[in-house]
Amino acid sequence: MIKKIIDFSLHNKLAVWLMTLIILSAGVYSAMKMKMEMLPSMSTPVISITTPYPGATPEDVLNGVTDPIEKKVKNLSSVDKVTSQSLENASAVTVQYKFGTDMDKAQSELEKQIEKIDLPEGAQEKQISQMSMYTFPIISYSLSSDKADIKDLTKRIKEDLVPEIEGVEGVTNVTFSGQEVEQVELQFDDKKLKKNNLTEESVLQFIKGATTDAPLGLYTFGSDLKSIIVNGQFTSVDALKDLKIPLSGGDNQANTAKASPEEQAALAKMMQAGKVPTVMLSDIATIKNVESRESISKTNGKDSLSIQVIKSDDANTVALANDVKDKVKEFKKNNKDINAVLMMDQAKPIEDSVKTMAEKAIIGALFAVIMILVFLRNIRSTMIAVVSIPMSILMAMLILKQMDISLNIMTLGAMTVAIGRVIDDSIVVIENIFRRMSDPKEKLSGSELISSATKEMFIPIMSSTMVTIAVFLPLGLVSGSIGEIFRPFAYTVVFALLASLLIAITIVPMLGHTFFKNGIKGHHDDEAKVGRIASFYHKVLEWSLKHKLIVSLLSIGLLLGSLFLTPFLGTSFISTGEDKFLALTYKPKPGETEEEVVKKGEQVQKTLAENNDVVNIQYSVGGENPFNPVATNDMAMMVEYKKDTPKWESEAERVLNKIASFKHEGTWKNQDFATGGSTNTVTVTVNGPSMNEIRPVTEQLEKEMKDVNTVTNVSSSLTDSYDAYTLKVDHNKLSERGLTAGQIAMALNQRSDNKVVTKIGDNGKSTDVVLTKEKESKWTKDKLENTKITSPLGKEIKLSDVVTIEEGKTSDTIKREDGNISATVEGKIKGKDVSQATQDVAKKVNALKHPSNVDVHIGGTSEDIGESFSQLGLAMLAAIGIVYLILVLTFKGGLAPLAILFSLPFTIIGVILGLLAFGETLSVPSMIGMLMLIGIVVTNAIVLIDRVINKEAEGLSTRDALLEAAMTRVRPILMTALATVGALLPLLFGGDGSVLISKALAVTVIGGLTSSTLLTLIVVPVVYEILMNLKQRFTKDEKKINPFIPTHDASTRVHIEDNR
Repeated sequence: MIKKIIDFSLHNKLAVWLMTLIILSAGVYSAMKMKMEMLPSMSTPVISITTPYPGATPEDVLNGVTDPIEKKVKNLSSVDKVTSQSLENASAVTVQYKFGTDMDKAQSELEKQIEKIDLPEGAQEKQISQMSMYTFPIISYSLSSDKADIKDLTKRIKEDLVPEIEGVEGVTNVTFSGQEVEQVELQFDDKKLKKNNLTEESVLQFIKGATTDAPLGLYTFGSDLKSIIVNGQFTSVDALKDLKIPLSGGDNQANTAKASPEEQAALAKMMQAGKVPTVMLSDIATIKNVESRESISKTNGKDSLSIQVIKSDDANTVALANDVKDKVKEFKKNNKDINAVLMMDQAKPIEDSVKTMAEKAIIGALFAVIMILVFLRNIRSTMIAVVSIPMSILMAMLILKQMDISLNIMTLGAMTVAIGRVIDDSIVVIENIFRRMSDPKEKLSGSELISSATKEMFIPIMSSTMVTIAVFLPLGLVSGSIGEIFRPFAYTVVFALLASLLIAITIVPMLGHTFFKNGIKGHHDDEAKVGRIASFYHKVLEWSLKHKLIVSLLSIGLLLGSLFLTPFLGTSFISTGEDKFLALTYKPKPGETEEEVVKKGEQVQKTLAENNDVVNIQYSVGGENPFNPVATNDMAMMVEYKKDTPKWESEAERVLNKIASFKHEGTWKNQDFATGGSTNTVTVTVNGPSMNEIRPVTEQLEKEMKDVNTVTNVSSSLTDSYDAYTLKVDHNKLSERGLTAGQIAMALNQRSDNKVVTKIGDNGKSTDVVLTKEKESKWTKDKLENTKITSPLGKEIKLSDVVTIEEGKTSDTIKREDGNISATVEGKIKGKDVSQATQDVAKKVNALKHPSNVDVHIGGTSEDIGESFSQLGLAMLAAIGIVYLILVLTFKGGLAPLAILFSLPFTIIGVILGLLAFGETLSVPSMIGMLMLIGIVVTNAIVLIDRVINKEAEGLSTRDALLEAAMTRVRPILMTALATVGALLPLLFGGDGSVLISKALAVTVIGGLTSSTLLTLIVVPVVYEILMNLKQRFTKDEKKINPFIPTHDASTRVHIEDNR
């Protein structure tokens, strides 16, 4: 079968050329059309449930909303963890599922359960959404003008720019902050309400009823169907002012009782006439048009507006961002007075990464070519081998495009890594063709020689390719984000290797026949020069085979010596990259006003502006932001730095330390979103039955962690507690006075400010009518008790007559994890060594005294490392098992594969020494590198042992076969190893441009491959001969026991050697 494929390529060159051109064209087209992303698309198995509950305390939110939701969702299938935050005015529940869960089905199941919950009166509609890695904006602009005011700026951006951006394909949402919003304010006059014996509640209910806008459905009119719609919406503020509020029922009776005899007579006459007495809304309330800002946005100290663009999961980040930039440029052309500052652009680092990784791939390919040329010393042979690089990569891209896998740093990194490996098969084939053509003793020539030389190498290149592919199969067992991120990496390598195998048995022999139709002349001297390396290796191997004990002891000594160095290796998760950008957030202390938070933002902004490396500073206060989905007075600040900012790794720490000197009451944090949110942090979680139980433990832990030298910027998630008054109502007394607890709450609730009452609309535009109140800031307990509330019957009732006031404590935020009250203490790890920082924190945790019902455990990056390392470790063991199985099937026995696997342990020597020499830590990229080494290293041993077995089959002894194989196989082994090293050198010495495919991976592969290649050439032959000697001794012993076992001649030897 293989011979037929080879012969087809040799005798149908034009067809092969045409197929090659078609594949190359399709590959180039696919590469140009592939999406460009920073990371592979990942399905985040998280659903969030946000429920606004205006006016509610955190305890009310917890008991009325959060707890019922948690109970409904915690036992749903595939739910891994449920966490929640109960805030003032809102509940946020996060449901985390196991990776691999069908999230559409999970959301449907969750929604059915949530629908069954009866929420308390006042709680608004629940917002259920799946979390995505694209929840955060991909591009953000800050817009300002030296001429236009905020109102004009808002109008122009809202009408001319935002709709254009929303129309860009792939945009799911455009958030807008800092804008001025037109609204109508409605403020009641309490005295006039009392005069007319009206209550705020009754008037609001009448307004809502009067402005109803509802479809009634289809009605039959003869033979026609017509839709009927009730439209009570006002079209102007004046119309709302003129709305007549009826004075009926109890209210009217109360008015009649208080009126003069003449007024009583007039009222009675109106009622007899069927007319209800009314009062105009403008007589009891102030109604006016106002402009207000929902949030404050400032850029470089100036008032500005901020827009953030969020994309869909399947949209092309780079293409979308470029389209948005074009829209902004077009807008600026028509609005020359507006300044647009690009604050955040995720497309730029993606383009830079793709460009840098592509450059590294090209440089790596050149290094690989140079290595081959040095050994073959023939340009035509080198060109034939090198053709497999672009073809394998383009064929891989063709398949990746069909699988809708994007061009990202993982797939590009895999291509860079694969360059050194895809050329191996072609090197082995062309080297064998070249060697046999250069051999004056060779009997075959022309196409017969090329066919024979290619077929001779098919088994070793096929088995080595299958082995390398098999190494990546266990990555399918790795769950979580690591599996999601590195799976495209594995796909890319696998497709490129399969393509290289196909190229090695089709295009390479065809090109060999084309370029060397008349054989190779004048290269025997070159072969003699290259033979010096083989001769030297022959002598070294011959000595090693005669001194097996010394070689074994030295090898084991080197291995053990390197293992003793492991304590000096640090551990880390994944490099967080070098983006010169800070995303700071400020969580105010309870009670801080928007104005106070803005002042703090101005203080920090002025300090940062003094740094010459800072380019732009933008911050927004109030409203929703990407870091907090619930509208609060929180602040989000984005700081852009110059690309060449020195000592960047410690910039965030310097900034936070400087801010700490301002003694702000709230909490500042740096949100690090590199690598999809993975950062070098150590997090300690404290869980317990109540806030009173966990608060002292958390506070003590925070104090202890601040003394740890390897951790900085330590902060706790605990919020300040403050005094609370609980009003315990007496329902009997309320009933006697015609009141309810809800009416008491409405009368007192100052947080109802800005509650939307109705809308005024005309020509498709609508304006909110919001209720406002004059807030009372000088409250005392006595004043609260003496507050008077008007009942529906028009009587004033003192609050203390119907409620009892109880004093207590409450928190600004209540966090829970799987039903327990939870708090975290988090710190940023200095440097790369996560393990040392975790050990230092663990000492503090272990020494901490806490109640038995309070649980304290360490998480954060150390937890991610533990989980990832254990899964990758299992993947390596599985890979070794699969590799051994393939080798057993290939060599039809177990001893030869066992000898080949002896090359694996010695990769550890180079890995450890390399990581230490370059100051790298044991991380996820280095573990992936070790997984790759299993396939690469075994390949070299296969090429050597396959030749040994063939020569043994021809009748040579084991030692002679080993020495002959040493002469013929040392060159392809060194060529393939050096080509792989050459391809990875740009990753080792290159600058930025990759995050996950990092220097650690290159160091691991280069170091491990170097040490294992050198020792493979010595240790594997030594082990092989030891195993063969043991087998022969066992066979002799067996013959003594059973004299009927025949003596082995040459023919039977072939049978025995082929079955090891």
